[in-house]
Amino acid sequence: MTISVFSIILYGILEIIGGLIGYQKAGSKISLISGVISGLLLLLSGFVTLQGQKWGLILGFAVAGMLVIVFAVRFVKTRKFMPAGLMSILGLVVIFSILKNF
Repeated sequence: MTISVFSIILYGILEIIGGLIGYQKAGSKISLISGVISGLLLLLSGFVTLQGQKWGLILGFAVAGMLVIVFAVRFVKTRKFMPAGLMSILGLVVIFSILKNF
């Protein structure tokens, strides 16, 4: 397992957990739905990449890129590092790890 696959899968798990926490703490159905969907797409990306298919990296790059944008905008609006700032940074780490494989 490469670092990029590991980071994609870990980011996917964190997205799902974050969506669940957002729903539990704030009752946000949007957090739950978006967290679970993006997390599952990242997990799919990681497992497809493990199978040796390059489109998994492209999917992971696209999902992580969209999440970085969403979390960066949220960070700018709220000025709170948790969770938006942290997830933006982790998304960038995932993107850079994927770019190392191309």
